Amino acid sequence: MSEQSNNLGRAYEYICLITLSEEIKRFRDVDIEQNSAYHAARRAWSTISIASQEILRGSAKATVATVFDMEPTIIDQNGDVLLLQIQPDQKGKDGDVRDIVITRKDLEWEIGLSIKHNHFAVKHNRLAKNLDFGAKWYAIPCSKSYWESVTPIFQRLEQEQQLAHVWRDLKDKDTNVYIPLLNAFMKEVKNSNAIDPAVPKKMVEYLLGEFDFYKIISIDSKRLTQIQTYNMHGQLNHSTHKIAPKIFVPLAALPTRIVSMEFKPNSTTTVELYMDGGWQFSFRIHNASTIVEPSLKFDIQMIGMPTAIISIDCKWN
Repeated sequence: MSEQSNNLGRAYEYICLITLSEEIKRFRDVDIEQNSAYHAARRAWSTISIASQEILRGSAKATVATVFDMEPTIIDQNGDVLLLQIQPDQKGKDGDVRDIVITRKDLEWEIGLSIKHNHFAVKHNRLAKNLDFGAKWYAIPCSKSYWESVTPIFQRLEQEQQLAHVWRDLKDKDTNVYIPLLNAFMKEVKNSNAIDPAVPKKMVEYLLGEFDFYKIISIDSKRLTQIQTYNMHGQLNHSTHKIAPKIFVPLAALPTRIVSMEFKPNSTTTVELYMDGGWQFSFRIHNASTIVEPSLKFDIQMIGMPTAIISIDCKWN
């Protein structure tokens, strides 16, 4: 991710937080936790142009009324103080994809927002020489067979790295790197699923986090902000003792089986995973640096989702 994209992403988190705070204050008391993540987002906001700030402000403001309609606990008055927090980046590395967390400690209640600026990517995980993706993704360490398949590939990439060779000059990377790595990846996932039928559920919880959340996606070119509901554990859309949600958010059942996992047609770099219930992901492997290194990055996208995950388009004023 470029520095400009990173700054815009953090700036968008900041203005979403500030806009929420301003609108919530019309109904009740609210505090912002000024942690290191808050200060980083505030600095990023200060680096972008006034024109970009106005675009992001309009995007953030478009979502607030809809969020309140789904989560009346945010504006329900009970004499307590609601807390807004931007989560540190480490939370994302630990599997919590929520960027902003909204908390009422007296009720032991919280919800989270995942904030995206002009992209829909899920995660950017890696396959690497000493990275056990199986243990991390679904708690089954990668097998001896997997390591025997991928170790020679990564050893070769290490040698290319020592010679300072660049990826664009690696002419056989499709047939000797991407395809065998992805074949080993698919075989390992399928074998792990045969050991533990809960692998599909665990993979989705790893990719999307164990906490339910709303994904807020600014689509600047269309002047709209999309809200997607990820209510997989029933943590979203609760009534208060006085107010019921105006918008119903269904429960999205987690998958129980892998339907298919294979290469995308006519591609040497992308695997498509189809699971029951409408869960569909693509895994595109790519080099994340100019110089060859024994590590490749996944660009993971949702290419299909359960009908219970609803998308709401909020047009800007």
